[in-house]
Amino acid sequence: MELKITCIPGDGIGPEIVAEARKVLDTVAKKYGHTIHYTDILMGGASIDAYGVPLTEEAVETEKSADAVLM
Repeated sequence: MELKITCIPGDGIGPEIVAEARKVLDTVAKKYGHTIHYTDILMGGASIDAYGVPLTEEAVETEKSADAVLM
């Protein structure tokens, strides 16, 4: 199985939590022969700093095209 997962690390403790969750998903995928393709997007303060808005339309489209969103 191939999965597309959009990751939103967020602000504060979010990046550390998402990084650890990805390790768990990668371990499960390896055990069962799955492939996961991750795409990171910005949301909240990080997106405001980079783009001036809390969530861009491009980020929303990326989320919609994924099989899952990890936040």
